[in-house]
Amino acid sequence: MSAHTTPELLSPAGDWEAMRAAVANGADAVYFGLSNFNARARAANFTLEELPAVMKFLHARNVKGFVTLNTLIFSDELEAVARFVRAVAEAGADAVIVQDLGLVRLIKRIAPTLPVHGSTQMTLTEPRGIAFVTALGAERVVLARELSLADIQKVTAGTATPVEVFVHGALCVAYSGQCLTSEALGGRSANRGQCAQACRLP
Repeated sequence: MSAHTTPELLSPAGDWEAMRAAVANGADAVYFGLSNFNARARAANFTLEELPAVMKFLHARNVKGFVTLNTLIFSDELEAVARFVRAVAEAGADAVIVQDLGLVRLIKRIAPTLPVHGSTQMTLTEPRGIAFVTALGAERVVLARELSLADIQKVTAGTATPVEVFVHGALCVAYSGQCLTSEALGGRSANRGQCAQACRLP
């Protein structure tokens, strides 16, 4: 069902040095977290106040910028995340990458023109799951990292929704989106941006 298109090269960039390097080396788009609500809370991130300058830098070079909002959101955080989403939209972000299904619906209500991409943390491994999140408002999905090339071919044959796949990165010991290892071993939830990276332990 999916049409063949030219691939988009998307690179992570957590700070200005990494962003400039990604742009200089041909990235079509970059993704990055801000100070809240992203899965790499313990890594370098941009601030919400920097976002307009980041987007200006990227758009001047014909590069897209995607903001990660890829953690689970607690009910007492809804007001704060709503303000956050409005600010991200106003800064001109090209999309947000989201894990929480409820957050997808909230974004579509308060910033309906802001594209939403389903994060790998949504554990999307087959067309029915993709159809579900597409109906919620996701315009692209990042497949679970554990899928083989043959699996990816089966999925893309069964959906018209654009898909994204990881081609490089850490191989987690947990399944994409079912991030329970870090919390079980170290009391730090990867679903809340606090992964202790058990994959790197001896």
